[in-house]
Amino acid sequence: MNEEGMLRVLVVDDHPLFRFGVCTILAGETSIDVVGEAANGEGAISATAALAPDVVVMDLNLPDLSGADATKQIVATHPGTGVLMLTMSDENESVFAAMRAGARGYLLKDAEPDEIVRAVRAVGRREAIFGPDIANLVLGFFTEPQPRAAPAFPELTAREREVLGLIATGSSNTVIASTLCLSPKTVRNHISNVFAKLRVADRAEAIVRARNAGLGD
Repeated sequence: MNEEGMLRVLVVDDHPLFRFGVCTILAGETSIDVVGEAANGEGAISATAALAPDVVVMDLNLPDLSGADATKQIVATHPGTGVLMLTMSDENESVFAAMRAGARGYLLKDAEPDEIVRAVRAVGRREAIFGPDIANLVLGFFTEPQPRAAPAFPELTAREREVLGLIATGSSNTVIASTLCLSPKTVRNHISNVFAKLRVADRAEAIVRARNAGLGD
């Protein structure tokens, strides 16, 4: 903030009319000082270095350097500056790219003027803020069940993986048979199938493959 306690804001957008509109909205607030504008990512980085804004209002799709890439550089070199993405894109990839880059807020360009002002002030307070649609998208990502990781050696049956896991612990055929309640002949058949499917020559090679995949720990 400047000496008068006003929030210093830089507005970055390659569309002059939209950039003018955002600047006009923010300049109408007595507690916000629009200190500069930029039309591209490189300009945003240079202006941030020269003007030291508290908040950068950043478009995502810029002609030279993406808003996410510009954000990453700004956050790395000016950690006291917060970035609010103000863009048309509500795609998962765009939202999470901006978050990974270090943006503290994400609004769509159809947001109401008071939403933009509120978001700028929130980012200036080092808070995270998202528009309603974006918030639902982020919450949905974290609440939806995540797909389970594929099991190691999917070519093996569940029983064959159990046998391989016991082989990886150093268990003998007798121990494997006792542990899984199988006959010695059945255990030998399973081991033969495991060796064939994994294309290993012997027990030692099977143990190495299994332990590299996390079995037998």
